[in-house]
Amino acid sequence: MIGKLLLTLAVLLGAYGVLRARWRANRAGPGLERRESPDVSWQTMRLAASLLIAIMAVGSALYLAQRWLEDQEVVQVQVINANTGRITSYESRRGSVEGRRFRTLDGREIRLADVERMILLPDEPELDPSREPSR
Repeated sequence: MIGKLLLTLAVLLGAYGVLRARWRANRAGPGLERRESPDVSWQTMRLAASLLIAIMAVGSALYLAQRWLEDQEVVQVQVINANTGRITSYESRRGSVEGRRFRTLDGREIRLADVERMILLPDEPELDPSREPSR
């Protein structure tokens, strides 16, 4: 995941470097008249491009933060043996569940056999003993 982010950042920086070199070449080009006031449409385009890049960067950061928070969520993992019907419950982080294996909160790595099935349930908050159940 970090590799994809670094690659995107490298491409953005490379594109910015190319554009900056072109801007400098256009300013110092032979036969061009030097204007006293900068071109308004050029400034508008630069502002729009900067805003677009900023929006994309913020959006990417929010997406990455959301995915990270989702991966840190504690879930209850129920492992069901299809032959015997025995159910074993574990607690794990959502990001630690990969295919037919997962790592529990206490560090154990569990691998499921072919006859076992896995169910992910959101971890239920502790019930407050002072509250009565609603009827």
